[in-house]
Amino acid sequence: MSAVLREHAEQQYAAELAALAHHDERARPPRWRLSPWAVATYLLGGELPDGTIVIPKYIGARRIIEIAIATLATDRGLLLIGLPGTAKSWVSEHLAAAISGDSTMLVQGTAGTSEESIRYGWNYARLLADGPSPAALVASPLMRAMQEGKLARLEELTRIPAEVQDTLITIMSEKTLPVPELGIEVQAVKGFNLIATANDRDRGVNELSSALKRRFNTVVLPLPNNLDQEIEIVQQRVASLGRALELPAEPAALSEIRRIVTVFRELRAGVTADGRTKLKSPSGTLSTAEAISVVNSGVALAAHFGDGSMRAGDVAAGLVGAVIKDPVQDRVVWMEYLETVVKERDGWKDLYRACRELDR
Repeated sequence: MSAVLREHAEQQYAAELAALAHHDERARPPRWRLSPWAVATYLLGGELPDGTIVIPKYIGARRIIEIAIATLATDRGLLLIGLPGTAKSWVSEHLAAAISGDSTMLVQGTAGTSEESIRYGWNYARLLADGPSPAALVASPLMRAMQEGKLARLEELTRIPAEVQDTLITIMSEKTLPVPELGIEVQAVKGFNLIATANDRDRGVNELSSALKRRFNTVVLPLPNNLDQEIEIVQQRVASLGRALELPAEPAALSEIRRIVTVFRELRAGVTADGRTKLKSPSGTLSTAEAISVVNSGVALAAHFGDGSMRAGDVAAGLVGAVIKDPVQDRVVWMEYLETVVKERDGWKDLYRACRELDR
């Protein structure tokens, strides 16, 4: 097994991508490794003629993925929007892996992201010694994607200051990146496009200008439709992470995953699953990604400090930590949920006791 903690998608699923390429006889856009049909199969799962099983990377509406892929085959960028934890980054990475065979052309957006991170920077030792020259230029991931005809990824676009966001306008409209210091420009090679992700729930969000919005097709990734779908997502991702981390534990019990996902969905919705009891919602988003984290933490506890089987006591701390982000407001919400729902629900007494013991 690889010593790398987290392989890139194109490394982890290299066998699936190779099998898809072998059987893929459909038309491919310029420089695409796979046809749009094969990219959709890679993300949504399926069985190939030779019996190879392609596991689904995204569990949800097929049409959403088809629209995203079709967008990338045009000259418009793709903007994936959704609440935190709706698999925006996950989908972005796998799209880049399937289309370009390279998901590493990545710019991580933060409040401190500068224009140089998006356009280019300089090797200052060479710049001082020789002045501006191609050898002193340090290409950004976006510039390299333009030069190589690959997909670039820009995570958390709305976290980037507005004046830096607008650096993208020329790149997206003209498919050109000027380098005025050298009197040249980098023109995008066929195959280049940009996948950006954004959510509007985080603090410090910067609105996109209308000029920039017009240069993207926006696809909204929704929360899972129902309990069973969300359980399937959590179960699949936890199993994958467990293999990568080589945890010496049994697979996470489906019953515990079901309880965690039920808690998250009820608190998100502000009502119990049967619709009988209204609830207060905490300040956090309680996303599917956080549910995966809670289960993964429980599996690690069971593996290293238990008998390998995840139980209520292993997930309680992660569950409480996920819900209580604000120590005052969220604690009130959580204690009310514990006493009115968890305590009274059949088969949940062990979870109630495990959570209450953390207060002692």
